[in-house]
Amino acid sequence: MAKSFSQDVPKRHFHWTKKVSNEDEEVPTIKSSSNNTEDEKKEVNKAAVTTEPAASTPPPRKKLQAIAVSRLRSVLTAFNKNRSHLPLGLGPKVVGTLFGNRRGHVHFAFQRDPNSQPAFLIELATPISGLVREMASGLVRIALECDKEKEEEKKAVRLLEEPVWRTYCNGKKCGFAMRRECGPKDWKVLKAVEPISMGAGVLPAGNEEGDGNDGEIMYMRAKFERVVGSRDSEAFYMMNPDSNGAPELSIYLLRV
Repeated sequence: MAKSFSQDVPKRHFHWTKKVSNEDEEVPTIKSSSNNTEDEKKEVNKAAVTTEPAASTPPPRKKLQAIAVSRLRSVLTAFNKNRSHLPLGLGPKVVGTLFGNRRGHVHFAFQRDPNSQPAFLIELATPISGLVREMASGLVRIALECDKEKEEEKKAVRLLEEPVWRTYCNGKKCGFAMRRECGPKDWKVLKAVEPISMGAGVLPAGNEEGDGNDGEIMYMRAKFERVVGSRDSEAFYMMNPDSNGAPELSIYLLRV
């Protein structure tokens, strides 16, 4: 029995260890294969996650906004450059002409240069003879006022485009003034005084103006400095080199 036991034990022990070794050999191969497949799946999924957004990601929103703003600025810049060449545009120095029939009303015209269409032409209710007397006494300040529109009725109307004005001469109310288009008679007067840079005088009457003194046109012409305070205020100061640069005539446009 001792011999048979000793023979059985090694066999049983050998058989058990062989069985265990087989399990140990098979288990690692199964685990390693499963790990590899899981790692490969993770790498594939990771690659898909990293590559798919890159193909479908739109440009950043801030970048699109910056491009839109830059394009809008370029359009506005070109628009403002084009507007500066319109007849309505005036620079810091303008040509001003005061004229009218001896027994008629005062007309004021402001031009960019002597041969351009008036950017602002207005007819005052003041007789030109009365304005000449005021100017002979000293400085003359003419204020033209118009009303602001209400917020609900507000329109993009430039100050020089306002049609009706209240007139004040040296603080005295002088009726109303009306903006008008430059007609053939007005343009004829401006063309007649075009060579004159500064001065005053009388133009002879034409056939359409009548005969005698009634048809004579009184005028005064000078350069004015234009100062823009805001979209609701502008001022024109006559430049007179004979009085050390002090203006003898000032015109104020106010929207109140």
